[in-house]
Amino acid sequence: MDKRFKMAIIGGAAGVILILILLGSMLVKKLTPSDATMQLADYYQVKDSEVLIILQDEIYDIKGMLIDGSVYVDYNTVVQQFNHRFYWDANENILTYTTPDEIIRAESDSKSYTVTKSMIETDKEIKTPIVEVFADQVYLSLDFVKKYSDITFTYYENPSRVMINYKWGDYLYTEVTKATELRTEPSIKSPILSELPVGTSLMFVDTQEAPRKGFVKVMTTDGIKGYVKSKNTKESFYQTIGSSYQAPEYTAQTRTGSINLVFHQVFNTDAADNLGGLIASTKGVNVVSPTWFSVNDVSGTISSLATERYVAKAKELGLEVWALVDDFNTDISMYDVLSYTSRRETLSNALIQAALDYQLNGINIDFEKISSDAGVHYIQFLRELSVKCRNNGIVLSVDNYVPTPYTAHYDREEQGKIVDYMIVMAYDEFYAGSEIAGPVASLSYVTDAVNNILELAPKEKTIIAIPFYTRLWKETGAGEVTSESYAMTPAAQLLKDNNADVEWNDSYGCNYAEYQKDGATYKMWLEDEQSIEAKMKVIYQADVAGIAAWKLGLEKESIWNVITPYLK
Repeated sequence: MDKRFKMAIIGGAAGVILILILLGSMLVKKLTPSDATMQLADYYQVKDSEVLIILQDEIYDIKGMLIDGSVYVDYNTVVQQFNHRFYWDANENILTYTTPDEIIRAESDSKSYTVTKSMIETDKEIKTPIVEVFADQVYLSLDFVKKYSDITFTYYENPSRVMINYKWGDYLYTEVTKATELRTEPSIKSPILSELPVGTSLMFVDTQEAPRKGFVKVMTTDGIKGYVKSKNTKESFYQTIGSSYQAPEYTAQTRTGSINLVFHQVFNTDAADNLGGLIASTKGVNVVSPTWFSVNDVSGTISSLATERYVAKAKELGLEVWALVDDFNTDISMYDVLSYTSRRETLSNALIQAALDYQLNGINIDFEKISSDAGVHYIQFLRELSVKCRNNGIVLSVDNYVPTPYTAHYDREEQGKIVDYMIVMAYDEFYAGSEIAGPVASLSYVTDAVNNILELAPKEKTIIAIPFYTRLWKETGAGEVTSESYAMTPAAQLLKDNNADVEWNDSYGCNYAEYQKDGATYKMWLEDEQSIEAKMKVIYQADVAGIAAWKLGLEKESIWNVITPYLK
């Protein structure tokens, strides 16, 4: 064999061997796990005094604060994630939290707070402030939040992090069956975060994510999220994360029988003079709500038409008195009244003091011009007022529009928890300013009001308010539409005087009539015995707490024979 040929064969073989060695080396290198580690301080980067927040199994994008060894979480996170009843007054820098029977208030950087049960404040000392403010950022002590919220938390150092559990139920877990590493990525070449011994408990995270390259995504019990080899873990199992927290009970001062309430619109302090005559024409009425109080100015004071004589007369007639307060003064911004803690306090104290002075059974809140931006402040006012009412044995009822998306800021669901009664004003479907004519309260309008409110509030706290009035609509050839309201008897007489044909309208659940006069068309959807009975059937079937009616004196006497059978 030619020597050069032999050398070529030897050289080729050596080349192949070298290639195989290189390939083998590369393969070994590829299959050899990295032993590089990553410090947790580099993996979870937090600045001095910051705390990484881990919500259940998610790294939260907003950091907490570590102040004098205590963890603080920003106010918005607390309200949105843990407990919506914490309330921050940015005008006066006061934090308020209401329980069923206490109003707790704290100012920024203060090592004391106040507790109010009725109208007397008690000071209490604490080791660390409840609330801290840095520029426009408000932080709450997590220890204080936990005291009133259904959460648990554990704090870890190096790096500074807090694990917060607040969603309870079954979570998917596994355990390490062979000592393994927790890595930053699903690759043996990624840095090691922690060495995991056999028996280490791991929670699966991002369970909808498919296993990647033989790895699964998990979190350790101390909040380190990473990847482990699935072959080194046992088959997954469910583990329950539960809570021993006992939610506070909001006791309600509800009555055992059905409520039959009438609103009594009064204009002076002589209202007691005609109360007896008006009630004599009724049947089964057990509550009267006189329109006595109005929000008087932006500071929260009230005007009053209350008299002891009226209360004495009402009680002589066997009636409870739930005095009404309104917000009808258009010169007063209810946002400006309710967004200040001191002003809410002035208003609630004035109402409680009046209730005590006149020995009222209840207070009725009739705030009808709450803007959407004032909603959160309105609800806070009701929370605070409910504490004082509950501690003084005063029934708190609140008037509400029928549920609609554009009145959602009245937060009827929260009202249903904190107040004694919610009165749904199931009327003014078409009102004085409506551009087209229509009924005051069609049957479908009332039915929807009942069904929708019961999705938000308990039936034993729900009162449906019905109208004792109707509207006469006038339509001109020029397209102008106007109306005026009529009591039941004058409305029927008006139609009779104008020879109008009155016919029952199934679509609206009421009698309808129209007539021509002086070139105009007059229309009326009549509220009478038939329409009221149709509404009462719906109310009766819903098994709610009772009815209210606007207003005393507008009804036919015969209406009470229709109403009372449905309240038994």
